[in-house]
Amino acid sequence: MNQQLQTILDIVQQNENLTAEEKDRLFKAVKKVDSDLIISEFKLERTEKIKRTTAILLEETIEELEQKRKAIEETNDALHQSLENLKATQSQLIQSEKMASLGELTAGIAHEIQNPLNFVNNFSEVSNELIDEMNEELDKGDLEEAKAISLDIKQNLEKINHHGKRADNIVKGMLQHSRSSSGTKEPTNINALADEYLRLAYHGLRAKDKSFNATLETDFDESIDNVNVIPQDIGRVILNLITNAFYAVNEKKQQDEHFKPIVSVSTKKTGDHLEIKVTDNGGGIPQKILDKIFQPFFTTKPTGQGTGLGLSLSYDIIKAHGGDFRVDSTVGKGTEMILSLPIEVKNHENH
Repeated sequence: MNQQLQTILDIVQQNENLTAEEKDRLFKAVKKVDSDLIISEFKLERTEKIKRTTAILLEETIEELEQKRKAIEETNDALHQSLENLKATQSQLIQSEKMASLGELTAGIAHEIQNPLNFVNNFSEVSNELIDEMNEELDKGDLEEAKAISLDIKQNLEKINHHGKRADNIVKGMLQHSRSSSGTKEPTNINALADEYLRLAYHGLRAKDKSFNATLETDFDESIDNVNVIPQDIGRVILNLITNAFYAVNEKKQQDEHFKPIVSVSTKKTGDHLEIKVTDNGGGIPQKILDKIFQPFFTTKPTGQGTGLGLSLSYDIIKAHGGDFRVDSTVGKGTEMILSLPIEVKNHENH
């Protein structure tokens, strides 16, 4: 018992003025106080232990949080570096996809450019011979015949000029496709762009696989004026869709020798939008794959034959133009890729 309380009990015990009943009540009260004191001391001691334990845990928590803060900073630095690396890799992949599509065009360009070059060479040779003939007639003094020959030479030079410009346009188209996009919209003849890439892609595939053949169909809406788009980007989208269509019909042809491949490209003006459709009668796309075709790096082509970025980039390009990209496909019957672009009015002040 507490010493002071014990002293109080002794005093109470010795006090003769208190009755036995009073002393008993006082004894019980003092013992109750003593019990309460013991409990309070126990609680106080326990509280002190909790405080000490809490202080230790708090110190450990602060130290752990500091370590986590440093770890988060290091992780952020690593993530920032990874993001920079990802951006660099993305640029390289986009460049790879662009060069891959350019490779698809190379053989077709060689075929297309050979035709006007053949005309240039042939008309040049003929014109050279005609000059010799004209000189002979001049020596004879036959001016009428010399003039007639000069007219033939003039016509040949006009043809040489025409086919030279044709070759020049093909080369310019190739350079436009290969260079980085300027990001600037230009008034563009969508029908001419689609027709050009259809023929180039077809001849490119034919150059790689002489056994391949397909019926090419076009249905262009001639009422469509030049449309403000980024021509390099839209050209790549159209080329990608046409190349995919040729791949689809070629795959089906490998399985069925009697199959007749058909790839068609059409344009149509619908209100304030322009619709471009690339259709094939290939094997079609299953629904489970259809949901993934716009995902980056997804491809059904064998390793080395596709980056899996073509449709993903095409989708991004169309969306960046404020357009829409839809796919309608039936397994066994074919696929229709539909691009919808807003028609912007040509602004002469900006061009």
